[in-house]
Amino acid sequence: MSGFSTARQNMVDCQVRPSDVTDTRIIEAMLKVPRELFVPLDRRALAYLDLDLDVSEEASTKRCLIKPAVTARMLQAAAIQETDKVLVVGCATGYIAAVVGQFASEVTATESESALAAKARAALAELGMGKVTVQVAAPADGDRTHAPYDVIVLNGATEIIPEGLYQQLREGGRLVGIFAAAQPPRATIVTHSHEDFGSRPLFDAFAPVLPGLDRRPAFVF
Repeated sequence: MSGFSTARQNMVDCQVRPSDVTDTRIIEAMLKVPRELFVPLDRRALAYLDLDLDVSEEASTKRCLIKPAVTARMLQAAAIQETDKVLVVGCATGYIAAVVGQFASEVTATESESALAAKARAALAELGMGKVTVQVAAPADGDRTHAPYDVIVLNGATEIIPEGLYQQLREGGRLVGIFAAAQPPRATIVTHSHEDFGSRPLFDAFAPVLPGLDRRPAFVF
């Protein structure tokens, strides 16, 4: 077993499984997808650590792959089915999209940084993930072209209610992400039901706020 393969197994055994992740599809997907492929060469030694891993380009806004256990717990809460159409918002270099693509029917991913979107496309193509498409778009915009979605996953936090994304959910659809309007930030699931949206906190979690989903500073006289 190679060094990265061993690290991948340790990530699942020491971070994901102990976090009450029991969905075997998620576990198998995280064992299969080489996380190091989505990390810059000079940071690949960090690919499987329990941290929000910065994959930003120079002089760009900070973009991360969120912690493996947080990723797995949010995906488990979303209860993605094999027939589901999924939107991954703020995908960075595309790791979550690759994991979801192992068991969802169709995946659209958005990323505001065009250089990162290009890296995501390259990594996904290397893995033969033809069911995953990557679009350049601001996180708040989502991708209305392919809406509605059964599931929307935020690869990061939001300090505001992302109403534009809510409107892209199918009836019965779910959105999962880290909501940071109040302290402590919490991973939260939002469900679209009967033309209304209900939310339920899942667990405390931190992740960098996605660009454009940050709270605007109040005007001070």
